[in-house]
Amino acid sequence: MFLAEIFHSLDSVTLEKYTDEIIKINQKAKEFGLVLTRDEIKNIIVSRNQVLHSYGRVELSVEVTKELAEVFCTSPYVDDKNYVSTLYELQEIFYYLKNETEDMIGDFQLIGMMKDYFDDICSGSLELLKSKLEEFAERFRSDTPFRKSFFERDER
Repeated sequence: MFLAEIFHSLDSVTLEKYTDEIIKINQKAKEFGLVLTRDEIKNIIVSRNQVLHSYGRVELSVEVTKELAEVFCTSPYVDDKNYVSTLYELQEIFYYLKNETEDMIGDFQLIGMMKDYFDDICSGSLELLKSKLEEFAERFRSDTPFRKSFFERDER
């Protein structure tokens, strides 16, 4: 039981550390009328951990969550009513896509692509974003010329 308490306290310490890191995003998000509370951030981190577990992934930082919060707070389709729920969904979509593209696309590149799809093609629809990115992942896995052209486009 003592060992379980130690691990629980480490989890609490880590949760607080991650919360402190993510709360800094509020500086930028405030410009767009968005603010995450400490409790919302903790729930986002718990959700992130569940998603990571469900996909068999390990992350040693919250850089992806921070980047999702910072990048998507600028979207015209994100407001104070859907910011938190959007971040939950975006984490799920991100890690799904990381698995489906076999980690061949960098984190920040993938987040940028997700944002472009979300704002342009999907007009803020998370369901459509999931669908379009599933199509992208399928083509990425099965179409070598498409995959090569994707990476060549980024080199320019």
